[in-house]
Amino acid sequence: MDSLRIEGGRRLEGVIPVSGSKNAALPILCTSLLADGNHRFRNVPALRDVNTLGALLRELGLDVTIDGSTVEMVGRPVISPEAPYEHVKKMRASVLVLGPLVARYGRATISLPGGCAIGARPVDQHLMGLEAMGAEVELTHGNVHVKVPRGRLQGAEVIFDMTTVTGTENLMAAATLAEGTTTLVNAAREPEVEELALVLNKMGASIQGAGTSVITIDGRESLNAVDHAIAADRIEAGTFMVAAAATGGDVLVDGVSFDTLHSVVDAMRAAGVNIEREGTGIRVSGTPPFEPVSLATAPYPRFPTDMQAQFMMLMCLARGTSRITETIFENRFMHVGELNRMGADIQINGNTASVRGPTTFEGAPVMATDLRASASLVVAGLVAGGVTEIRRVYHLDRGYEKIEEKLARVGAKVERIRGDA
Repeated sequence: MDSLRIEGGRRLEGVIPVSGSKNAALPILCTSLLADGNHRFRNVPALRDVNTLGALLRELGLDVTIDGSTVEMVGRPVISPEAPYEHVKKMRASVLVLGPLVARYGRATISLPGGCAIGARPVDQHLMGLEAMGAEVELTHGNVHVKVPRGRLQGAEVIFDMTTVTGTENLMAAATLAEGTTTLVNAAREPEVEELALVLNKMGASIQGAGTSVITIDGRESLNAVDHAIAADRIEAGTFMVAAAATGGDVLVDGVSFDTLHSVVDAMRAAGVNIEREGTGIRVSGTPPFEPVSLATAPYPRFPTDMQAQFMMLMCLARGTSRITETIFENRFMHVGELNRMGADIQINGNTASVRGPTTFEGAPVMATDLRASASLVVAGLVAGGVTEIRRVYHLDRGYEKIEEKLARVGAKVERIRGDA
């Protein structure tokens, strides 16, 4: 397996371009299941998860061509609406094919999804919504079998018991081909949900309210193929913002919307980081040690769970004690042990981590346990004295496009050590 070798202690300075959003691209690529024709998606990040989804869509019978940041798909009736375990086990977001398949074909079988081991992330909200729309659901031998006795989903009011991004996306896509009107209540408000609605509307759907907690979808008989450029990845941008501040650097994180990062900007400014809009990006500079900041993760527009590990790393450089509470996933503190190996002083009590700083990090061999934990270890390696080797970076490759190359361009000394596949 590949690893990253980082020689720390170098200030980052320059421009880092932000790639297209993984969390937007995955549900958008699945819209190709809803309509025949030639689909074209641009600014798609070159990531392991995109390749995994591409392989799954090919398995379902679509023609998929990935050329750099452009993905072209020929939508056609699928061979069989079944998503096998061999593909789904690699990525939880594979469940996003469920809604489109059920909507178009009236049935689907999908293995229960895999991915990062950061918590249960059950699909019960997805299935509850499909049942409300007239589907029958059966779980056997690790597979979910869904069929629609009437052949077509029926519009319904779906009230989520908890806010779920993929659940909102799955049911919104399914409702575009349902008969009648569907209302999603307590829907996720993330920018990625808004972008999916934008794409579906470009395909001929009728969706109102995306970006709010109530989304209304008027079903259509059919949809059309689409050409769309994926928006920038706000989590990648936030990670580079933390890296710039932690290293005492001065970096323009370019090509990302400031408005999607308000909660991250507010938390970093409270810590004493300088952040300003500049052109098409965000200028970030900082000088450790910072001020301690306590916060809790929560659904958008509050502080994102996908930035929790990176911000915790930044708070290791604060003068005093910060408390970070994780409210979304029950197993998302796996980076703590590795940060402590590098010199951090972090104690966990339930779902709250107490971070006492400032830390003088020392390079060490560490193990990446999930995608965002990997990012926090990269930032720790950038500020640590000596050499840090981060192992199992296949997690990192699921969400960050050529991260070592982007960091090297702004002054980091980081290289990828190739291992056996």
